[in-house]
This record gives sequence, C-alpha cells and structure tokens, in this order.
Amino acid sequence: MRVLLVGAGGVGTAITRIAARRPFFDHMVVADWDPARAEAAVAALGEAGDRFSAARVDASDEGAVASLLAERRCDVLLNATDPRFVMPLFNAALAADVHYLDMAMSLSRPDPERPYERCGVKLGDEQFARAADWERSGRIALVGMGVEPGMSDVFARYASDELFDEIEEIGVRDGADLTVDGYDFAPSFSIWTTIEECLNPPVVWEEDRGWFTTPPFSEPEVFDFPEGIGPVECVNVEHEEVLLIPRWVNARRVTFKYGLGREFIEKLQVLHQLGLDRTDPVAVRSDLGTAGVSPRDLVAACLPDPATLGDRMHGRTCAGTWVKGTKDGRPREVYLYHVVDNQWSMREYGSQAVVWQTAVNPVAALELMASGVWSGSGVLGPEAFAPRPFLDLLTEYGSPWGLREQ
Repeated sequence: MRVLLVGAGGVGTAITRIAARRPFFDHMVVADWDPARAEAAVAALGEAGDRFSAARVDASDEGAVASLLAERRCDVLLNATDPRFVMPLFNAALAADVHYLDMAMSLSRPDPERPYERCGVKLGDEQFARAADWERSGRIALVGMGVEPGMSDVFARYASDELFDEIEEIGVRDGADLTVDGYDFAPSFSIWTTIEECLNPPVVWEEDRGWFTTPPFSEPEVFDFPEGIGPVECVNVEHEEVLLIPRWVNARRVTFKYGLGREFIEKLQVLHQLGLDRTDPVAVRSDLGTAGVSPRDLVAACLPDPATLGDRMHGRTCAGTWVKGTKDGRPREVYLYHVVDNQWSMREYGSQAVVWQTAVNPVAALELMASGVWSGSGVLGPEAFAPRPFLDLLTEYGSPWGLREQ
C-alpha cells in the first residue's frame, strides 16, 4: 500500500510517528501547503523514515491532488486537514481512482429559518450524495475515522453486535482533565474545528423523529469519566457520530455530548457575539494595504498551535461511547472508552494526547484495509465494518480500550 497523507500538522505528524512502527504499507508521502512542515515531519522520524517522503500540495486544488496521487502511485489518500478541505480531497481521490479516508466529514449548513429545530445541510451530506459514484469505482471512502468520530463509532457497532439485544440510546461522551501550563486559554485541538462543531446547532437522532437540532450547549449533564478523570459537565455539540451511527446501528436515540466546561463555553459564546467565529473574509487595513482576513483564521493564528503544547500539558483525555439497552431480557448500561495519558504519549511518541488519540485510529484502519480485513466499496462509516479486528489492533498498538458496566 502507498499512502498520500495530506496535512502535516499535529495529527498528521502523529500519524507518521505511529505508522513508522508498522510494516503494512510500502510508502507514505507526507504533503502540506507548507513544504517545511512536511519535510520536518519526515525528518523527525530519523532512520525510521526511509518509507516516507515529503511533498507540497494545495489541499483545495483537486487537480493538483489527483496529479500528485498519480505521480507518486498512491493507493489511498488520508486526509489530515481541517474540514474545509474535505470535499476537494474526497473528490480528488475519486477522480484518481484511489481509496479515501478522513477523520471529519463535509461541513454542515444550518437551516436558514429554524436552525435550532430542523437540520439544514447535515455533516457528510455532500459525501453521501456521491455514494453511488464510489460504489461504481469499487473504492472505499471511509469517512469519520478519527477518534470521535471513528473509534466511538466502532464502539457503537461492537455494542450492537456483542453486548446488547436492543439499544435504547447511544451517547458519545468526551471528557478530559487536561491542563496547559502558562495559558489561561489553550485548546488542545484545532480551534477552527472546535468553533465549527461547538457553535453550530447540535444534531440529535430519535427513531420516531429522525435527525433534528437543538440550541448549542443544550441538555447539560454530569458524566463520570473513568481512570481518575471524574465528573465533567457535558453538553450537546454537533458531531459526526450522530449522523453516522443510525445508518448502520439500530438505536432509539443517538447523541453526542462534549465535556467543555463552563469557562470554555463562555469564551466560545463571546467569540460568537463578536463575530470572530465567522469564516468569510473581512477587510482589514494595515501598513501594507487592505487584506481579506477570516476572523476565525485570525483567532486560530493568535492561539498556540495545539501540536506544540505537549510539553506543557498534563492529564488524560477520554473518548467513549455510553450505551443503554437490554441483553437477555435484562437492562444493561455500559461505557466503552479509550483513555490516553499525555505523559505517556509524549514519552512514547512525542505527540500530545489529543492529537495522538485522534491519529492512531486512521492508521489502524489503513492497516485493516491493507490486509483486506476491512473491504467494500462506497461511502462508508466505521460502523460498516467488523469492530473486533479494529479493537484487537488497538491493543496490539499498545493502547488498549476499556469497558465499564454502569
């Protein structure tokens, strides 16, 4: 297998460090808009980097990406960019007749009249609209294969297959006790993506209603996270799992709640009130003239790069899926989870916990695709595949998952 990895930021760099220890692929091309970032990711691998090379590519240019795929004889495109570039990369992979894998899906657009009641364009709608084209190609477009979405979806399928006869609710719950020395506000993941998912109307799935929306940060609850993290207030946030899980797993309700904390929520609300969450450029005057600047890009530029925070971070991050239903006629409630300690991920891989936890999942999925254990065609979510091989592979990677009876 020859892989084109597009994006050499925190997650992309962590992908290279994890993949370098696995023998399943022949070569990985690391491509980025900034060639220095791609070259640095490869150089950091040292002697383990003999199966890697660097390249420059504009992720928004479908033609350039398709040409690079052909030039480097790649079999699969792994997208490690932010969601703005999902569709050009997705379309480039289809045009080049290669497999595709991402960790987030095409962007949503709220309903213009009733944004907090009904869905407009949902996450992934643009990708699923091309499902028939991917089926005809005989290639897989594996969408939402990070940690959340990704591992959390695999947990949902595993619960359905092996732990429950009927499922009342599947709720993805994410929480952490991470702190960052020297910063009052330093998100551990891309602020661009965080703003997108936290300020858009959250989506909920119910069997008798289908998909519908609520106001941001709705339905607060306190969830007790395992391995010492403890209770964290979680709120509804727009996320891909709610759009993916009901397509393959039978459940009467599906939700996603994120443990943000009141202070973080208030900062996001202020950004929204000031218009700093906008993505359309505004005219900014400077000594060099007037330039068009996206307010959200400006916010991202003012905050520290999450990939550089590992040495200052302390604590653990937990991603997991809570499931409630019945087994053998008896009520059952479980939480399937995966915890990464920042001290461990920095010591073992030189990557902070959140980006490492995101990165390990697409590498494991690529390995299953390379071996033929995961196969098929079309636009598919993680739930479309057998979950046990993936979960076993996580343990083999040295990062086991857990199950807690509630």
